[in-house]
Amino acid sequence: MDITGWACGTMGDMSLEITVRGSAEQRFAAERATVTLAAAIESTDKQQVYDEAVSVLEPLVMQLRELSDRGTVSTWSSDQVRVYSHRPWISEGVRGELQHVARVQVSAEFTDFERLSGFVDYWAGKDGIEIGGIDWDVTSRNRRTYESDVRKAAVDDAISKAQAYADAVRRGRVTALQIADPGMLNGSGEQPPIPFAMTSADSAGTASDLDLTPDEIVIHVEVDAHFAAD
Repeated sequence: MDITGWACGTMGDMSLEITVRGSAEQRFAAERATVTLAAAIESTDKQQVYDEAVSVLEPLVMQLRELSDRGTVSTWSSDQVRVYSHRPWISEGVRGELQHVARVQVSAEFTDFERLSGFVDYWAGKDGIEIGGIDWDVTSRNRRTYESDVRKAAVDDAISKAQAYADAVRRGRVTALQIADPGMLNGSGEQPPIPFAMTSADSAGTASDLDLTPDEIVIHVEVDAHFAAD
């Protein structure tokens, strides 16, 4: 990764000041997957769409409770059934009959990816169920550990870069004076970027479109550091 840095000093100074940005990136296997679903029913009968949405939702919630008891699902949530109405356009300037839509969103976090695949396959074949997408990630506890390790690697990278600058001008070993999140060095007051995980598995569509292969989770960290070299 390209890094910019600068070194400064005066002819009368015995030490050289060097400021660099260090970075590090590591990849980790996915440890959890959050799948989003929705029970969605549309009809001209408002009470009917509500009743059908509830009847579709009940077995889904029951299965999630069972999977949670077995430890397959770590957490899950379900919204209240919401009903809204609209008149679809059937031709230019003409609207059709009033339609009512009942919809309820459900999400579940799986730690067992085999069970996740079976769960998605089963519910994708049920009328009134939409599979929204799957988000892959590491666990919250492990993320803190991983970010700490990557942050240390970013500091090591900053030290290595600073020492390379010092070596280039025939100076000695560098000593850290300041280390900060990007934008915070010397109290600039800028908000630092938060270390993040990137994954391309944030997909949407039908179950047949979904890739149930876990993506690697990328954690990237940057640090700014100020050094002195004799």
